[in-house]
Amino acid sequence: MLANIMHKPYAAILAEFQGTLAYPEDTQGSGDVKYHLGTSADRVFDGHEIHLSLAANPSHLEAVNPVVLGKTRAKQSQWNDDDGVQVLAVLMHGDAAFAGQGMVAECMGLSELPGYRTGGTIHLIVNNQIGFTTSPIYSRSSHYPSDVAKMVQAPIFHVNGDDPEAVVHVARIATEFRQQFKRDVVIDLFCYRRYGHNEADEPSFTQPLMYRAIAGHPTTREIYAGKLIAESVVSAGEVEAMRRRFDERLEADFVESTRYNRHSAPIH
Repeated sequence: MLANIMHKPYAAILAEFQGTLAYPEDTQGSGDVKYHLGTSADRVFDGHEIHLSLAANPSHLEAVNPVVLGKTRAKQSQWNDDDGVQVLAVLMHGDAAFAGQGMVAECMGLSELPGYRTGGTIHLIVNNQIGFTTSPIYSRSSHYPSDVAKMVQAPIFHVNGDDPEAVVHVARIATEFRQQFKRDVVIDLFCYRRYGHNEADEPSFTQPLMYRAIAGHPTTREIYAGKLIAESVVSAGEVEAMRRRFDERLEADFVESTRYNRHSAPIH
């Protein structure tokens, strides 16, 4: 999210993991882990400049949800965006957190009230058993983690995370629904984790059979590359060249991170 969507330089991210604060003047206290930091950026899509603001997320806690919704409502008031057309809230959730934390239901319950509504929120659930590999049958009473959204009759799209084009298609439908009907909408991204909950977690300890299957499953990149090669969109050589260029870029940014200075570093 930080690198690909917000375009935060890889060198800055890598520098922070080595203990260098990219924005020391903005830091109060020790903060959370580096990949939960917020940032902002201006991006251009289809000729339109859009300001993106990523809220700092306190670990897995859904407590960030009302912060984002309050910030969205405030921006809409500042810009006289009474219809919620110009400012949009997008919340990304873990499956265990969406089903298990009451803050989600509370925000859903407030979503249609005049004093709180923001014109609808797009909820993206990364449904990959993030709750330390706990099996769904032991972590919730409903079939899908997204079922809590039924309380406000929000449309829910279940989509295969191994199919990038399907994910993009569903995201467009969800966005168009929100813009048209000004109500919450949910995308349940059905996927998996190849590695553990964090650097210290070994998921095969608790789910040996599932992670044996995951280890033998091709990555999303490999699956999509195979599809594009089969459709003659790209060649196998071009795919390998793209992978190699990206690896080389990461290596160069890692070297740059040891002497990173945000005032002079180029943004890729």
